[in-house]
Amino acid sequence: MLKSCFVYASGFLSFVILIVGISLALSNVFPHVVQSEAEKEIVLQNGTVAFDAWEDPPAPIYMQFYFFNLTNPLEVLDGDRPAVVEIGPYTYREYRPMEEVSFNGNGTKVAAVNTKTYIFQLNMSRGPESDLIRTVNIPAMTVMKRFKDHSFLANLISSYMRVKKEGLFTTHTVGELLWGYQDALLQALHVFQPDVDPVFGLFSKSNASDDGQYVFSTGLQNYTDFARVETWNGQSSLNWWTTDDCNMINGTNGASFHPVITKNEKLYMFSSDLCRSLYAVYEEDVTVKGIPGYRFSPPSEVFANKTVNPVNAGFCVPSDNCLGSGVLNVSVCKQGAPVIMSSPHFYQGDERFVRSVFGMRPNKEDHQTVVDIHPLTGTILQAAKRLQINIYVEKIPTFNQTGNVNTVIFPIVYMNESVVIDDASVEELAAVVFKQNVVTNIPFMLIGVAILLGAVFMLLVCRQKIPESTAAERQPLLAS
Repeated sequence: MLKSCFVYASGFLSFVILIVGISLALSNVFPHVVQSEAEKEIVLQNGTVAFDAWEDPPAPIYMQFYFFNLTNPLEVLDGDRPAVVEIGPYTYREYRPMEEVSFNGNGTKVAAVNTKTYIFQLNMSRGPESDLIRTVNIPAMTVMKRFKDHSFLANLISSYMRVKKEGLFTTHTVGELLWGYQDALLQALHVFQPDVDPVFGLFSKSNASDDGQYVFSTGLQNYTDFARVETWNGQSSLNWWTTDDCNMINGTNGASFHPVITKNEKLYMFSSDLCRSLYAVYEEDVTVKGIPGYRFSPPSEVFANKTVNPVNAGFCVPSDNCLGSGVLNVSVCKQGAPVIMSSPHFYQGDERFVRSVFGMRPNKEDHQTVVDIHPLTGTILQAAKRLQINIYVEKIPTFNQTGNVNTVIFPIVYMNESVVIDDASVEELAAVVFKQNVVTNIPFMLIGVAILLGAVFMLLVCRQKIPESTAAERQPLLAS
């Protein structure tokens, strides 16, 4: 009798555990517990792991520059298509700590400046910073565009350029093009207009400097606001573009993301390099150093023409002056310089931009911007921010230096700012992943235990019935 009670108790217990396990699995209780813990722990507060990583990123960051060297300057002046050769990379180790950090009274916001310092890495580069590059004379092109409708000044400037042998194209070292050189034309203008900087460089005054003060949300009140940019340089919106949507400052600065990321959301980022906000969408599952993650990347709609994406109409400056898909005119935020931003080699851009310059070979693997994120913690596992600086080149009749050049968006250099999670962070994250897997699999462990108990129950029932049937078969023999 006692044996039978034990058998049926094990059967009942297996049934109960099975129901509990299935119920827990369907209700997602344990995943919600894990997510809730992440939401509470990942905030920008002194002493937290998230704050330390935000304040001073532990993983090494590298900035690579690939220049486009012009091989046929005389032919271009005669109206031929530019032919360029990509030269690079020229690699710099990038340090970008948050400085001048200060919290507001209730800890919901934190102000900081993101100082960036670049240290040249010769062993990771194609050559030294003294390598020469022939490219567009950006100061000259900027000045010519600025004064093209002032005939007297245009003639005066054109004469000065002839004397100084300044043309549409120029040759400078990598270091000069990036970090600055004294430009003769700008020096002459500086005498009459002191606000004109006589030094030109694509990143002049950007080394060991910052792009202004940011105020971030700490995520204390809402985890989705973690590291979200509240204001930049005291402004909660931009004023360069022609619509409110395009002037919005959305998302983080791209160096951090909120925890508990889902595949169906858009990750917004504000980029001061692009003078605008943009977003990335889920693309695929990835694994980086054994850590699972989601890959996000900006879709083609982000930089599409207004005919494809009407929201982008506000980026057409002057109003309704749209260049096409894949490019962004940022002259309004670059002191009037005819700067056009795009993805490297005009990836995801109109085919006419690719065809207009010989040497453009866009491909997804090398030229797409991507960010791989651990979805629970929002930790960046791997990222590559890829942007190209171009100059709008056109014939200006008042300046014979432009010859018969065709209008073209001329590629100058493209940048690959990349990071891969460091090994120490991988170890910490691996522990989080292990804990997450254990906790979220508790319902399935219970179901497994229930199945095992059920199997034991069936075995005991069968063993109990077998002796009974054997005894019944032997009764007639004993009677005879």
